[in-house]
Amino acid sequence: MSASTLNLTPPFTRESAIRKVRTAEDGWDSRNPKQISLVYSPDSVWRNRAEFIQGREEIVRFLMRKWQRELDYRLIKELWAFDTDRIAVRFAYEFHDDSGQWYRSYGDENWGFNAEGIVHHRYSSISSPIDGPTGPVLETDSPGPGAICGQREAAEPLKTICGPRTSVAR
Repeated sequence: MSASTLNLTPPFTRESAIRKVRTAEDGWDSRNPKQISLVYSPDSVWRNRAEFIQGREEIVRFLMRKWQRELDYRLIKELWAFDTDRIAVRFAYEFHDDSGQWYRSYGDENWGFNAEGIVHHRYSSISSPIDGPTGPVLETDSPGPGAICGQREAAEPLKTICGPRTSVAR
C-alpha cells in the first residue's frame, strides 16, 4: 500500500472510495504484512471471521500465519457502498494449500477511517473455503482454479465479483 492510499482521506466521493478499494486490493495482493499494517491505525480493531485482532503488531502476525497456509493468495475487492468516513466492499480470494488444492472464499468487509484516511476498524465476514459451498476449486469448475483473481493492469477498472459490471455500487 502506497502513500497515495494515505492521501485518500474522508469525506469520500465515489471516485476516492473506488481508489481506496483498488489500493487496498493491490496492497493485500503484495502479501507484505508489514506494509499492509501501515494502512491501519496503531490501535486498529479487526474482526476476521471469529478472530479478533487489535493493533498493527497483531495484524502482522495474523497475516504472516494466514499466508503460510494460504499459498499464492490472490484477491479482488469491489466497492459495495460508502459514506463520508466508511467503505463497504465485497471480495473474493483464492489460494492453494501445500498439496496444490485450490480454494476460493467470498466475503464482505466494512472499514471505518479516521480523519487521516487510516483504517481504525475492519469487520470481515468470510465464507469458509474448507466446509462451505465455496470449498475446494476443482479443475472442472468454471471458472477454474486461479481464474477469478490476479494482478490487474494499472488502468484496468475494478473487477466485478458477482454479476454484470452494472452491479457495482454507484
